Amino acid sequence: MVRAARASRATGPTLAVVAREAGVSVPTASKVVNGRDDVAPATRRRVTEVLDRLGYVRRPRFDLARAPRLVDVVVHSLENSRSGAVLHGVEAAAYDAGLEVVVSACSDRPRDVRPPRDWLERIVVRGSSGVLFDVAELTGAQHAWLDRHRIPFVMVDPLMAPPPGVVSVGAANWQGGVTATEHLLHLGHERIAVIGGRRNEPGSGARIAGYRSALASAGLRHRAEYVRHAGFDRAAARRRTRELLDLPVPPTAVFACSDTMALGVYEALAERGLRVPDDVSVVGFDDLPEARWVAPALTTVRRPLSEMAATALRVLLRMMDGDRPESTRTELSTHLVERASTAPPRDG
Repeated sequence: MVRAARASRATGPTLAVVAREAGVSVPTASKVVNGRDDVAPATRRRVTEVLDRLGYVRRPRFDLARAPRLVDVVVHSLENSRSGAVLHGVEAAAYDAGLEVVVSACSDRPRDVRPPRDWLERIVVRGSSGVLFDVAELTGAQHAWLDRHRIPFVMVDPLMAPPPGVVSVGAANWQGGVTATEHLLHLGHERIAVIGGRRNEPGSGARIAGYRSALASAGLRHRAEYVRHAGFDRAAARRRTRELLDLPVPPTAVFACSDTMALGVYEALAERGLRVPDDVSVVGFDDLPEARWVAPALTTVRRPLSEMAATALRVLLRMMDGDRPESTRTELSTHLVERASTAPPRDG
């Protein structure tokens, strides 16, 4: 017991050192470490900065051998169907593994896509054994913070390419783009437009690359004016569709790289008095519940979000046990779900 205590002290600063550096009492520093609320915000920030600078890591007080292991799951928002699909997969996998799960949302504001710093600090206080992220990206500082505290984590299909060494589980985006485009080609479409996310997003870029590859395999050269970007935003996709319809030779089909953007395509077509699929065929990507609810029901490429989340949690569980995946990227297959939004071109 004495040797263990001395070894622990040798690996990091004591609470007394933290308190001295922050200019507070040891009980106050202890309150911050343990997540107590009765500490002034300025004091909490000062102590937290010292904890980070000195690399202090609070060890969980509970017996991990007896208590279920705790995993944090952080999603962008709890108010969208994507998060519902992810949490469905997490719940099933966590139940099978006997894990407890804490769910947090980054924000309800669309552009706030990264976990706040104070949320990360609470992971150590809670004694979480690992973290599953379903967010667009993490900052380099956040990656470093997790590594410094030796907390394993896995990302579910991040929009931006994570730094080297970060483990993620995603979908076969390139193949999905090929599948969507080939479906429209087989129907007889040649004037096929694509609406992607942001220009620098690898997932969207892979779907557009698949679209171009399918056109090339069919002996068709893609038209630059048929490639638009809408940042996975419904209103922006509606604007991009209007631009496509205003071209001298408008497309007869649109591949939207998300179901959300496909809904924007529907709206723009309705504004012009055009019908889906009689006048323009539409294919989406994701197979969210909205794809079934819209009229006509949306043909889309299914991205298996629940299966991706469940797979990510199982990968995380192995990392928590000390195993490192052979590959940092795992991709699950996509497939076309054909519904009523696609048909042969009327002028073809």
